[in-house]
Amino acid sequence: MVDREIILAKAGALQKHLRRIEAKAGIELTAFLKDPDSQDVALFNVQMAIQNCIDIAAHIISDHGLGVPGSYNEMFYILEANGYLNQELTEKMVKAIGFRNLIVHEYATLEIDRLHHILNKDILDLNEYIKAILQPADSSKKTPVRDVIDQLKRFRRGRRLEELSIRDMIEEGRR
Repeated sequence: MVDREIILAKAGALQKHLRRIEAKAGIELTAFLKDPDSQDVALFNVQMAIQNCIDIAAHIISDHGLGVPGSYNEMFYILEANGYLNQELTEKMVKAIGFRNLIVHEYATLEIDRLHHILNKDILDLNEYIKAILQPADSSKKTPVRDVIDQLKRFRRGRRLEELSIRDMIEEGRR
């Protein structure tokens, strides 16, 4: 059984980080590009907000015995397969994970204007995620396990992020 208190605590932490992000989102791009302190605050809070989404997904998957995901991305596909998320939101979360990985592992140089865009637009996807999670799962939308496995295999094949394959990112991170 999912401990709703844990989910609500993580949702509260997520909202705290989103408020900090919102404070930096209002800065004009030219000023933001010249302000490394605002960039650092934004990066930290984006990273932590996405991490809270990951933690929530892990808690739900673990408590419901929905499987053992092989990656953070797979968590969101498992949630989709079990009626928690729709396909569009799943893909948005997978992209968010990719951006988090760029921050955490420094796979490539971050484009600060892209960060500014995320602060002003894409970050709203995390609000959509928490709203979806706090709603009861729609059991009529469950996907058979075999289909989930096939989806994960298709996802892993040739996945690229910012012109780098996952394998390229790993190799770049090792350098």
